Amino acid sequence: MPAVPHDRSPVRPPRRLALAGALIVALPLLAPGPATAAAPPRTGTDPRWTATGYGGAVATVDPDASRTAIEVLRKGGNAADAAVAAAATLGVTEPYVAALGGGGFFTYYDARTRRVHTIDGRETAPARMNERSFVDPATGRAIPFDQAVTSGLSVGVPGTVAQWEQVLDRFGSKRLGTLLRPAIRIAERGFVVDQEFHDQTAVNADRFADIAPTRDLFLPGGKPPEVGTTFRNPDLARTYRELAERGPDWFYRGSLAREIVRTVKNPPVVPGASRNVRPGLMETGDLARYTAPMRRPTRVTYRGLEVYGMAPPSSGGSTVGEALNILENFRLSEDDPVQAMHYYLEASRLAYADRGRYVGDPDHVDVPLSGLLSKGFARERACLIDPDRAATSPVPPGSPDGDYRACEPAGGATGELTHEGPQTTHLVVADKWGNVVAYNITIEQFGGSGLTVPGRGFLLNNELTDFTLQPPAPGAAPDPNLPGPGKRPRSSMAPTLVLRDGKPWLAVGTPGGSTIITTVLQILVNRIDLDMDLPAALAAPRATQRNTPQTLAEPAFLERYEAALEAMGHDLAPFPGPPAGQIGAATGLEFLRPGLVQAVAEPVRRHGGSALVVRPVR
Repeated sequence: MPAVPHDRSPVRPPRRLALAGALIVALPLLAPGPATAAAPPRTGTDPRWTATGYGGAVATVDPDASRTAIEVLRKGGNAADAAVAAAATLGVTEPYVAALGGGGFFTYYDARTRRVHTIDGRETAPARMNERSFVDPATGRAIPFDQAVTSGLSVGVPGTVAQWEQVLDRFGSKRLGTLLRPAIRIAERGFVVDQEFHDQTAVNADRFADIAPTRDLFLPGGKPPEVGTTFRNPDLARTYRELAERGPDWFYRGSLAREIVRTVKNPPVVPGASRNVRPGLMETGDLARYTAPMRRPTRVTYRGLEVYGMAPPSSGGSTVGEALNILENFRLSEDDPVQAMHYYLEASRLAYADRGRYVGDPDHVDVPLSGLLSKGFARERACLIDPDRAATSPVPPGSPDGDYRACEPAGGATGELTHEGPQTTHLVVADKWGNVVAYNITIEQFGGSGLTVPGRGFLLNNELTDFTLQPPAPGAAPDPNLPGPGKRPRSSMAPTLVLRDGKPWLAVGTPGGSTIITTVLQILVNRIDLDMDLPAALAAPRATQRNTPQTLAEPAFLERYEAALEAMGHDLAPFPGPPAGQIGAATGLEFLRPGLVQAVAEPVRRHGGSALVVRPVR
């Protein structure tokens, strides 16, 4: 295997590409019931959202970001380089989900060492935050959620820049300044506004109008940019250029840190606006103390495969892993897709109960991770699944205490599902050396906190609303996800790598808040158990069960499965969004044979994604 290069050659910025949503109809799942089951559809290789070839591959939600990554790979960069460059470009073209003001989780397979690594870029709470910081003293109750979101109080210390530095120091071959050049060029020259960008702006228009720098940047002329117009962000181009020259210390300890803190503590509200935009608690010392730590990935085996994910403070790896361990106790087959979906929903229900009770920031709470991921605990939980009847949510959590019995009844109270905005993004990259990246990036809601740092062209996150905003009542079960000084809120992001015979086989992930876990899990079930190819597994209609009374589902899932699953006691309802009827916007890749990679993006959800390879197979 050739060595990974360490040259510092420049990367030519990609040509701009107008954004165009793929208009392909989503592929149906198998018809319900063994009598009507058919083979999963084979989807072909539409060049807009499926690409197969050699030399490296990428899938993102955005053509400009995908082209940036491919250009980096073509110029000798590796997967880590390409992922950082693509993420920076998404900060331009997808500013409401990916920005310098946010964070994320990075999962990486290193072909040289044959090991999986993860880097935690999750935002942290300020040192002045405590478990009652979101509680209104006048009422003793959490402040209204919309007020918590659009505030300085919701802004966590951003982790993206520190994470990029860690990624490149550990695994990269090019300088950050080089990798920012494509994004700088797109920010300066502009990109063509598509329907998704317009719609995301329109959803935020009312609150954006109340924040002066946000209004001025994203509502030119007082309204969302029209589809087909060119959107430019010279402030962000200038910020990227200064970041390239001054380095990450400028962000965390220099003048930009002071600008961020000033924005958080004194939100730049338009004079006369009636919106209550609360100030935040962040100080410059909070940024100076920030680190993006390496964390040991989660690992489970599933039907002979190794599945790696992100450990706490993400609940993605632990909950996907636990659910897979539970499902391994059952036979899932394409011959009976209704039964397979029943087991999938029930395993999700149980795993979410345990997620809510036990998972939080491991630097602040004791997370029984080895217990949650043990086969013994999974057998104990699987014993509670009735093959013919759905459980009634909320089900109680189990006890991952190491004392596992043939069938242990669950006990104890389960907490409510905390709100997580579905507005994240995910990308996958593979290079010619066999390195692989699965990377979630987010600022939480579409548009984050709504606060743009004046003159800097990027929005700040509202990740701290991922905490449980209301402390539990006296005598209730402890909540591992309460706010606290320096604490990272629990996340559901689940950038996932699957190895077969010790080598990368799949990489997959998605946005979607707390639905991320179920989307990743369902894609894995579709691919591994129901024998769909990856494009079909990713496009198939989805349902999400998160230990809630109702299972929420996309329209095509309801059409095919509602009657059969409701006969088994499931209570299904349409997924309300946003966007309505669409769960997630996944990206994935699969190694079809040594060197040959298939990259896959969404064909329809959020107007479609973009998949590219360096050397396509014709």
